[in-house]
Amino acid sequence: MGATEHEVDERENEGGARRMDDGKKEERVRDLEKGEVRRSNDVVDDDDDDDVENVAHGHGHGGDHEEFNLSRFHRLNPTNPLRIVINSSTRVAKPSPPTQSQRSHTHTRSIPTPQPIPPPIQTPQPPSPPSPPQERQQPVTLNSRRYTNRISLFIFALHQLLAIALVCFLVFKGIQGLTQQESDSVKRKEKNVLKFFLPQVEAATFMSIILAFIWQGAIRKWPTFMVHFILWFTFVMSLAAGILLICFQRAPTDGVGVCFIAFAIGNGLYGCWISHRIKFCCKILTLSLQPMSKFSDLNRPTYHMLAVGFLWISLWILAVIGALNFYFPPLVIIALVLSLAWTTEVMRNVVNITVSRVIALYYLRGMQSSTQFCFLRALTRNLGSACLGSLFVPTIEALRIVARGLNLLEGEDEFMFCCARCCLGVMESIFRNGNSWAYVQIAAYGRGFVMASQETWSLFEKEDMVQIVDADITSSICFLTGVCSGSMCVIVVASWTRTVHQSFTATLSLLTFFIGYLLTRIAMAVPHACVSCYYVCYAENPENRLFDKTIRDRQALLKTGREVVVPTPRGLRRYTTRS
Repeated sequence: MGATEHEVDERENEGGARRMDDGKKEERVRDLEKGEVRRSNDVVDDDDDDDVENVAHGHGHGGDHEEFNLSRFHRLNPTNPLRIVINSSTRVAKPSPPTQSQRSHTHTRSIPTPQPIPPPIQTPQPPSPPSPPQERQQPVTLNSRRYTNRISLFIFALHQLLAIALVCFLVFKGIQGLTQQESDSVKRKEKNVLKFFLPQVEAATFMSIILAFIWQGAIRKWPTFMVHFILWFTFVMSLAAGILLICFQRAPTDGVGVCFIAFAIGNGLYGCWISHRIKFCCKILTLSLQPMSKFSDLNRPTYHMLAVGFLWISLWILAVIGALNFYFPPLVIIALVLSLAWTTEVMRNVVNITVSRVIALYYLRGMQSSTQFCFLRALTRNLGSACLGSLFVPTIEALRIVARGLNLLEGEDEFMFCCARCCLGVMESIFRNGNSWAYVQIAAYGRGFVMASQETWSLFEKEDMVQIVDADITSSICFLTGVCSGSMCVIVVASWTRTVHQSFTATLSLLTFFIGYLLTRIAMAVPHACVSCYYVCYAENPENRLFDKTIRDRQALLKTGREVVVPTPRGLRRYTTRS
């Protein structure tokens, strides 16, 4: 019995010791759950580390306590160091020494936190090649304040100063020749010019201005009828002028008459060639003239330019008379003619830019801008582009005529073939860098002439409108209107001069034709600008509610082949297909 009781007591003692050990273990786990730690001289005891490690791996001190209730750890805070140790299943490194603030707020030691996993080492990528520097894009604004094409503006201003000085000097020489008694031949010649030359020129100038307003008003009121009328009435008037001059039976008048008849024949052939384009041209002209009713003062710049043109031509003809009393009269007169041509062309383009800005702002922004403000802007900031275009665009139009003629040549002549290739290559470059459509963007955005030409042509290519604008005959109609006015002036002046001073007939016929053409083109710049704005603004925003489906339907017809358009030759399309 004694031995048995002794064994029972030992077992009870062992069971009590085990319960005490279990109680200590549970108490230590509760301390760890609360995150409370002991701090002893900033050193972690080895026993505590062993306990934490055993708890993390689910082991106790003895083999009998390998089973451990893990449900307690699911209630741990995710930020609790013990939870982090369990999830990572790694040994915890010793913590860094606590800061001064931590020492002041707690007297317990910190459980070490795991070190952050270093990011993966990335292999260095080879540096990418630097991108080419892009051109600085200028902000698109409708109120640009910079002057365009300043070099052209300076050259034109210098030319105008020299022209005014030359005209004043030649007028003085003319007066001097009339008052001096030294040379009777010069005095008699100048008197004949004043008596039989000056009145016809003034009458032709006045007649041209009246005809210009008649043509413009008729086109605005009856656009469809006037396109057909101008096309064939010009043929009749130029043919009549040529026949009349030949009937005078003088060598100078016969030569001028033959030129008029040749032009009339070409005009008739051209009218037959473009007969299939007239319907679409009339429709576009009708649509483009509709915004003019919203601007009652849109013709005011035309009035100003024609008045200035009348005064300048009156002084100019006096300078021509004075050139007879100066050295090299033919060269001086040729210089005066070229100066007059450039000046009147600049006047026409000033009207063109003014109307283009008014109409373009209406299409692009729905604005009804002031015509006077646009006119002042065209006379100042955009005058350089008008001067450059006045030199460039007539050359383009002349080369277009030459290119069309060469395109119609047939045969195997190698020389003509090479000339055609050269001319058409030049035309390709010219049409991309300088065209009459540029005045819309010059007026709207204040771009230079070359940049505006390139941007406009790029818009046409983007919207697949090159074939349509190439086939447009509005510029041809305006050109023929000027020719018609000039031919009518020739008929009147030649008949008048034939009766008073026959020797001046040929000279006055050419001069009055030139004046009639130039002044009429100034007035015809208004409908031309309206049509240009319609095409360019449509190319910029085809979805604008101010445009209908006229151009879109035309494009569909051209794509399906139901409408055939003979384009203006601008490249080597025809000759590259020949073997």
